[in-house]
Amino acid sequence: MQIRRFVGMILALAVLTASGSAAAEKAEIGAPAPGFTLPDVQGTTYSLKDFKGKFVVLEWVNFDCPFVQKHYRSGSMPNLQADYAAKGVVWLSICSSAPGKQGYFEGDELKERIAREKATPSAYLVDQDGKVGRAYGAKTTPHMFVIDPKGTLIYAGGIDNIRSTDTDDIAKATNYVRAALDAAMDGKAVAVSSSAPYGCSVKYK
Repeated sequence: MQIRRFVGMILALAVLTASGSAAAEKAEIGAPAPGFTLPDVQGTTYSLKDFKGKFVVLEWVNFDCPFVQKHYRSGSMPNLQADYAAKGVVWLSICSSAPGKQGYFEGDELKERIAREKATPSAYLVDQDGKVGRAYGAKTTPHMFVIDPKGTLIYAGGIDNIRSTDTDDIAKATNYVRAALDAAMDGKAVAVSSSAPYGCSVKYK
């Protein structure tokens, strides 16, 4: 009986340790990007591990945020998504807005907004409990992350270096996501691997 009790305690400790490790996983430049599985608007699930061997961009999004609207309604974000999709990059837009908060949409309303903004990501994923957003430390919309084919996080931060909602600033700005992808795809070091994100706060529950 004592042996069984001892074995049970060891197994319980192992489960707790494993759970704690998963919960403690955080995004760090140069380290493996935290894994996740999330559903899209159709209910299809996507896992980060499915895209190993490809460059992956994660974009935290809230279509009602004026900073996000700057990049979508100018055509800048959809064009960026399309440009890199043509190069084999997987682009995952993630919404961590909680139900009832700004930026949260579902069903036909979400499909309509994706179409209205002319968004062309590989998938728009719903993170309504905010677990993935918190694992990545996503603070704003947009907040951008670039992952290399080995699954290593190589960029995290703002989409560019001009904090504004003015579409005229897009042409003047350095787009950090484009720069990171271009450098990494050419086998070069990423010059700016992190920057301060800007935009609306993520509307976590």
